[in-house]
Amino acid sequence: MADKKVIRTIGVLTSGGDAPGMNAAIRSVVRTALGKGLKVRGIRRGYQGLLNEEIIDLSARDVSDTIERGGTILQTARCAEMRTEEGQQKAAAICKKYGIDGLVVIGGDGSFAGAQKLANFGINTIGLPGTIDLDIACTEYTIGFDTAVNTAMQAIDKVRDTSTSHERCSIIEVMGRDAGYLALWCGIANGAEKILMPEEHDYDEEKIIEDIQESRKRGKKNYIIINAEGVGDSMNMAKRIEEATGMETRATILGHMQRGGSPTCKDRVYASIMGAKAVDLLLEGKTNRVVGYKHGEYVDFDIDEALGMTKKIPDYQYEIAKQLAL
Repeated sequence: MADKKVIRTIGVLTSGGDAPGMNAAIRSVVRTALGKGLKVRGIRRGYQGLLNEEIIDLSARDVSDTIERGGTILQTARCAEMRTEEGQQKAAAICKKYGIDGLVVIGGDGSFAGAQKLANFGINTIGLPGTIDLDIACTEYTIGFDTAVNTAMQAIDKVRDTSTSHERCSIIEVMGRDAGYLALWCGIANGAEKILMPEEHDYDEEKIIEDIQESRKRGKKNYIIINAEGVGDSMNMAKRIEEATGMETRATILGHMQRGGSPTCKDRVYASIMGAKAVDLLLEGKTNRVVGYKHGEYVDFDIDEALGMTKKIPDYQYEIAKQLAL
């Protein structure tokens, strides 16, 4: 384990999909590190920017008036080269060239895998969970989820208004290619009649059609289906339902609007605390760790352990969603 005196300069980058609250985390890393007498270097465009040596010094002023901004001031990108050993060795060498003794990586599982490799090549790394999908197994909270789910909830409320006016069925597609947390939370919060998630590929469209027909007989004015991106096919599903039921059916794909917007108070505060904890862990000589939130506490896990964990939609929450739809 590294000695505390080794850490003189900390680097910070954001990787993978952007998420509201990433700027709060960056700001916290910068100001916490500067307050402890360290230098901070920002790496633009994630691992791709690291490999391209897009590295800048960051001051307290550089992160002023950023906590309320969505996206990431450091930008982000995918990086196929970082999946190769050659790319990983090059990235570690560049960190050493710029005197980066500790690196804070804000992103998802793929970003953590890169941090894990850098740790193997002697760079002290700490991961912060940044993803709107809430799909990182070691933590109950991920930076950006709270903002994204509130953005989607507000949009769905608006769609329901017009859906009621026109007595339509509305299929609203939210993000979540591999995880249905956004769909589940919106389904409960928006009072949806059906929730379709990637965890349940075997949904029965005929039963949905029967339910719509029964609802119309009872005088129901609208029918809301929340569909996760991982299930997809919302446009064609709408056509099939309209043909089968005679009820006007529209599909709305919320898309990347869910990634944007000013972060909620929760995303600002939790991301700030996680950013400060990442700096403290580096100063303690820790490396190859992920910061998480469990049972009301900010904790850290070994990246190897974190990447080996699995996460699934809680059955109890899903059963409640189905009961409330009745």
